[in-house]
Amino acid sequence: MACPAAPAAGRDGASPSIREEGSSDEDLLDSFVTEDSQQCADLTDSVCAHLLPRAKHIMLLSDSEAEAPHPEESQNLCDSAPAGDQFFLVHWPHQCEVIRDRIEHIDWIPTSPEPLYTPTGLEVTPPYQNPDKGTVVYLEEVRGICPLKQIVHQKEDNTLIFEARFESGNLQKVVKVNEFEYQLTLRADLYTSRHMQWYYFQVSNTQAGMPYRFTIVNFTKRNSLYKRGLRPLLYSEADAKKHSVGWRRTGNEIKYYKNNEGQGEHQCFSLTWTFQFPHDQDTCYFAHCYPYTYSNLQEYLVAISKDPVKSKFCQIHILCHSLAGNIVYVLTITNSSKSSEVTKRKAVILTARVHPGETNSSWIMKGFLDYILGDSSKAQLLRDSFVFKVVPMLNPDGVIVGNHRCSLAGQDLNRKYRSNMKKYYPSIWYTRNMIKRVMEEREVFLYCDIHGHNMKKNVFMYGCERKRQVKTPYRNPRVFPLFLSKSCPDKFSFPDCRFRVRKNKEGTGRVVMWKMGINNSYTLEASLCGSKLGYRRRTHFDMKDLESIGQHFCDALLDYCVHSKEEYEKLLKEQARMNSKVPNSDVLDCDSSSQSSDSPDSGDLAAHQLKLGTKKKTKTSRHFHSSAKARSHENKHIQGIETQHKIFQVLDSKKKVKLPITASAKQVGEYFRQMSLATTSHG
Repeated sequence: MACPAAPAAGRDGASPSIREEGSSDEDLLDSFVTEDSQQCADLTDSVCAHLLPRAKHIMLLSDSEAEAPHPEESQNLCDSAPAGDQFFLVHWPHQCEVIRDRIEHIDWIPTSPEPLYTPTGLEVTPPYQNPDKGTVVYLEEVRGICPLKQIVHQKEDNTLIFEARFESGNLQKVVKVNEFEYQLTLRADLYTSRHMQWYYFQVSNTQAGMPYRFTIVNFTKRNSLYKRGLRPLLYSEADAKKHSVGWRRTGNEIKYYKNNEGQGEHQCFSLTWTFQFPHDQDTCYFAHCYPYTYSNLQEYLVAISKDPVKSKFCQIHILCHSLAGNIVYVLTITNSSKSSEVTKRKAVILTARVHPGETNSSWIMKGFLDYILGDSSKAQLLRDSFVFKVVPMLNPDGVIVGNHRCSLAGQDLNRKYRSNMKKYYPSIWYTRNMIKRVMEEREVFLYCDIHGHNMKKNVFMYGCERKRQVKTPYRNPRVFPLFLSKSCPDKFSFPDCRFRVRKNKEGTGRVVMWKMGINNSYTLEASLCGSKLGYRRRTHFDMKDLESIGQHFCDALLDYCVHSKEEYEKLLKEQARMNSKVPNSDVLDCDSSSQSSDSPDSGDLAAHQLKLGTKKKTKTSRHFHSSAKARSHENKHIQGIETQHKIFQVLDSKKKVKLPITASAKQVGEYFRQMSLATTSHG
């Protein structure tokens, strides 16, 4: 990847206009090297270097030999960049081999919404082929000293050339089955054996007009939007250069199905599709959703910092550093005014991209920022009314390496908001701490974490609500989603919103912030597919659609603030009518889906719905069994907790780590127990 040059001032090339979070506006970046930032830097260089020398990307843990996977060290690719460019460094785990070519795409919006795929009933289901029955033409092993294996091509060879060793790329192996048929395997999230969903790779040496077939063979989710019309994305460099055409939907004979690889709980599913390349000798890309990389974010922030107008009301701070040493940014957006007036403003907090594969969340965030940083009268009024705190990318490491869900700790960060392990989940710890500080200074009016959804269509929200909650207009969590549905009727679905707080969601951002005292605490979910509403029914979301959701979010926020009590009551009556049309909303609550962004990592939706339908416990018995289960869980997994305690002591041998037996610690023990079972079953 071609690397931007380090800026003239600041640690790791940070722009002089970017300040440390919590510092005064007069403090420049030369004061950045604080105890916490140094701690993150030390972690990058030291964590687990002795445990994982040249480790492969899949690690399973056992009780007898427990190892916690982490990057051996970070590497930046910017040592040869031209001087003077105001870009930032991109740090990779040492185990990752990365090309230096910079991958860039143009933004392009189709003239009309792209339709979903309609099955014909004639789609074929290619079986999984053992590699020895074909030719392995691409194999990525995450080892710093091992070159990536790639077939040597002759001039007359028509074999496609694959590449994914670039920012956000994901592809592990490709087997050539027939002349125009290829079997693809995705890489699991680094340092895990799970979460094969996101893909993004390059293909060259193409032949136009030939009937190619790609089959990805190692998905692990039973349900998929590919069953409901989602089509892969294709980008042609020739089309971009000649016709200014960017990402577009492609594929025929699309089929998502259970294949013959894997058994029992480890079943695998395939996605197959046919297509034709538009040009000979072209370089093309395929992706699950529109890519938005860490470099894209940094370029966007640099443009803000250089803008003489926007930089006055948008301050870019460094929240912390990730495990690999990448900067996690936080933006403070509000119009300047008298100090007494600013202190009276309420806060609105937005975060995104805790799950790397949910790239649509970054496009929604971009739409929000474009709007709130604009010069419209509505944007001015919002900046006069609120102080916005924005963390646009919570998991930069995962984004960079092409993970779908996890950070480099091998963990889902949207389960760690109750954790006190700052070293291992720095972006989550610092975000929660930042919000606590904001709450000490002012009321937080609304918190929203932006996600993508891999099973449902439309845009919708998850909120938090008590059964006997007093619902004044500003304390009714259903009101803001209602305004958003009014602002965005062809994309946002209020009937798809859920407000029930389940016990297995207690580590998510929205629930933790709600329990901290933020009444309007939400997860915004946007389908990675499209809408089934109005004229957008059975069409895909494009980049403009996603950005518009962020803009509608601002409109809804403004409407929420200016409406009268009578208008609130009218909206709530409409909401009651809408609820009456949705049968069994609790039973069919897809917030429980394994595909949901703030849902559990495992579990089948159908089985969960059946369990909900058959279990009818009294309040007393439910409380008794819940308490008994909690006690049993604590006793059963105490060994796993102690094992995890020992591991973190090894990771930080200079300083003893205290790990109390809290809910967060028990979750860690459960994780290692599950990984141990996985190891045993494979053995």
